[in-house]
Amino acid sequence: MWLLSVATGCAPTVEPATPATVTQEVVNGEDAPGDAAVVALVARRTRCTGDPLTLLCSGALIAPDVVLTAAHCLDVFGTEGPYEVFFGAELLPEPQGRFVQVARAVRHPDYVPATHAFDAALLRLATPVSVTPLPLPEPGRFTLAPGASARVLGFGDTKDAQAPAGRRRQGRLTVTEVAASAFQAGPAPAMSCVGDSGGPVLVSDGTREVLAGITASGDVACRAQAFNVRVDALQAGFLHPFLSESPEPPGATLPPEALCRETCTRDTDCPSGLTCVSLEGAPGRCLLPALQEGDYGALCTDDASCGTGGLCARLEPEGAEACRCFTPCVTPVAPEAGGCASTRGPALLGLLTLAGGLLRPLRLRVRPSARASGSAG
Repeated sequence: MWLLSVATGCAPTVEPATPATVTQEVVNGEDAPGDAAVVALVARRTRCTGDPLTLLCSGALIAPDVVLTAAHCLDVFGTEGPYEVFFGAELLPEPQGRFVQVARAVRHPDYVPATHAFDAALLRLATPVSVTPLPLPEPGRFTLAPGASARVLGFGDTKDAQAPAGRRRQGRLTVTEVAASAFQAGPAPAMSCVGDSGGPVLVSDGTREVLAGITASGDVACRAQAFNVRVDALQAGFLHPFLSESPEPPGATLPPEALCRETCTRDTDCPSGLTCVSLEGAPGRCLLPALQEGDYGALCTDDASCGTGGLCARLEPEGAEACRCFTPCVTPVAPEAGGCASTRGPALLGLLTLAGGLLRPLRLRVRPSARASGSAG
């Protein structure tokens, strides 16, 4: 988080990361309005007005409350970061669909960033959805071999100025190389690109399309080769244990208007949408991403409805009661000239929004061989 550390004025100088490429959609593809289980991963919005949508990656619904995506999609904010999943065919410029909060995220334990080996992550949704998940390969029934036709989907780069960003698109690939845990594919004539990471690659098992892989990387120009993680290599040790977990039962939650005086020990103590955070050994507090400790009062539609200096905060991704007026427990103190100051609260919110805008495309465009990456990790 180079941008955030430099902005505080209290951190050592660090060389900036290489600038990323702008997120768009599948190259040489077409719209895929009927593939409801193909989703977009976005950075969670904290304010009810003025927060831009930040597309991070694509993903595949594999259970009513579980999404499979790429591990590197969590690089900027980490597994504890603020995420939402979008269900719909059009995310940008105006979303036409539904947002669901991510309650938990885990990376594959053998993920190797340098090679994209086991570049996979699972997201547990806060609320199950009534969308049919993508079918997983059945052991003994599915074989992946060079020459197989595949269908790739995602919200990523089209390389076409006439095709708007943020739409769910699809296109055809041909499998070119297969290894134990990964496979490569070439254009037929489509190609996955920046922003398609974590999106599904579907292959027929003879009777239906199954989730054969997820997009992990490819060549910089998005023209020649796509590197994909094999889903059948993830099933026994990663997918099935996660899918068999029972979600933590809900319990009594703290009232949102009394959080300045109430502490928490776990996320389930907090009102829906907030996370229990303990800083430097202090008692836990229920927080929204990028906001300091505070209470949440009356329902609101924008900052103006919360009075002078008020902030209309988003506790839920959507809904009539999603937004409440936020009041910090302690009024922020302006830093003295030349001194160090905390950036928690609205200032950090602005920095996170800026960081999301600069760093949002997370798919690394490299060309690892399927054989080498498949054996790594």
